[in-house]
Amino acid sequence: MEKQYLTPIARKLRRQMTPEEQKLWYHLRSSRFENIKFRRQFPIDNYIVDFVSLAKRLVIEINGGQHNQDEDDKIRDGYLRKQDFVVLRFWNNDVNKNLESVLEKIHQQIHS
Repeated sequence: MEKQYLTPIARKLRRQMTPEEQKLWYHLRSSRFENIKFRRQFPIDNYIVDFVSLAKRLVIEINGGQHNQDEDDKIRDGYLRKQDFVVLRFWNNDVNKNLESVLEKIHQQIHS
């Protein structure tokens, strides 16, 4: 699938973010997190990732019921890693109950 076909889907996903995505986005948006620009629901080749810092080559995925597809996630993560991205995955529950821990793991990855 070409990016031009994914862009309208990504726009729709931006309008329909889950509460957990909204919660994390509040901390990542407008370079609030360590002055690093993140994008949300961003097309990378054939995939749309939840959040990405292109400068840091970091993809952040929030997994909930809609993403509970282990094999698809492994294929997607493998592809993104081949494109030199690091992929961090967090469960909705992590964002809801341990947001500081999620932000700390993102911080650690950025500075590793």
